Amino acid sequence: MGLKWSDSQDIAIELYEKFPDLDPTTVRFTDMHQWITELEEFDDQPNKSNEKILEAILLCWLDEV
Repeated sequence: MGLKWSDSQDIAIELYEKFPDLDPTTVRFTDMHQWITELEEFDDQPNKSNEKILEAILLCWLDEV
């Protein structure tokens, strides 16, 4: 079972573990989208994301930091 776009918290944890020293507030959505789709556990359609989904992931990522 892989990560889907709806798994905001789990994706945020993966991003935090992959980029522990990165300030999420400096990340562009285009970069974040690419990083998410490149995660080993990611298993969803890359084109199914939107700004609202990426924003939700970013907020979860901020909580992890």
